Amino acid sequence: MEFNRNHYFVVGLILVLFGIQLRLVHSYLLTPESTRFVAERIERKKPITRYEPLATLMTITSPTPRKTIVPPRWLGWSLISVGAVLVLNALTMKKPG
Repeated sequence: MEFNRNHYFVVGLILVLFGIQLRLVHSYLLTPESTRFVAERIERKKPITRYEPLATLMTITSPTPRKTIVPPRWLGWSLISVGAVLVLNALTMKKPG
């Protein structure tokens, strides 16, 4: 499938809006389920200890701390810039038809 003017415009608009959202929001607080999901994927392999069943039981019953994600400031600006270039490029292309 070949990208035409409309595709470039929509992708650029989404990137601009997402970049604006990243600039306006300081941090994102994850839910306990998503925090657990991220912890399972990122957590490094730990050596098995003698008290592993006890540690597993304690982690199941204890409340999961919620992870906060703070995106870097440059990410919002870069998404706005790339999106603006795509929108301007889409406006200079000929109409599909």
